[in-house]
Amino acid sequence: MNNSFFALVSRMKYISRWGLMRNSRTENIAEHSLEVAIITHLLCELRNRRFGGGADVSKAVLAALYHDVPEIITGDLPTPVKYYDPGIKTAYKRVEEAAVEKLLSTVPEDLRSDYAEIFGVESDHETARLVKAADKLSALIKCIEERRSGNADFAEAERQTLEAIKNMHLPEADAFIEEFLPSYGLTLDEQTR
Repeated sequence: MNNSFFALVSRMKYISRWGLMRNSRTENIAEHSLEVAIITHLLCELRNRRFGGGADVSKAVLAALYHDVPEIITGDLPTPVKYYDPGIKTAYKRVEEAAVEKLLSTVPEDLRSDYAEIFGVESDHETARLVKAADKLSALIKCIEERRSGNADFAEAERQTLEAIKNMHLPEADAFIEEFLPSYGLTLDEQTR
């Protein structure tokens, strides 16, 4: 029996993001996934407390934590390539689905359906949108951090990512941008005052 799922997941720290960009600090999918899970938690709480929603917080946070696990097999395909045209997008979706199936085959049989449920949140539109918004917010934060480090290579990515988030029309994401995003441009001393 091949129970290598968790050893495979631990390899997330070796998969770098933003492969086509000059980075002042390399980001891997493990740290990115943690940030997405934290932001997803906040978006769910905002939805449930302020915007009359009924988001399943635990389900969404788990989905966020595992959202990039297929990249252990596929690697991080840059966004401009992944979404270049519908054919590439469809083909990549099939590759991701095959990666998920391969990964699920490494989960012990008695736990497999639980993990399949985590990877199957695409069918839950509300959860998928919240995770996607958190994913984009994490990317926006990366762009801001790079710009603050003097790396102008992320300026266009920052503009496009902010536009994509606004086009999602999610009040939770808008609230994050308005209330929480400004502090990402501050120093540690300024953040803790």
